[in-house]
Amino acid sequence: MLIFFIIVVGIPVIAGVIGDVYKRHIKFKERELELLGARTAESAAQYAAHSERLEQRVRVLERIVTDKGLSVSDEIEKLRDRPLN
Repeated sequence: MLIFFIIVVGIPVIAGVIGDVYKRHIKFKERELELLGARTAESAAQYAAHSERLEQRVRVLERIVTDKGLSVSDEIEKLRDRPLN
């Protein structure tokens, strides 16, 4: 009779508890991955913005160097007074 009770009641209860723990673990891992993805996307956006600013600065420097009609020192002084984007 005890073995019958263990088989009929005990095993399903233990299996249910283990299943619930596993489901919670999976939900935790999913949330962890969502947060990691959001953090990665934010970092990528920051790197892209920084890269864009550097590209703008390089374009300005290229324009200064290749423009024969302007004095390089005058152009640098103009750029110092201009605020960065």
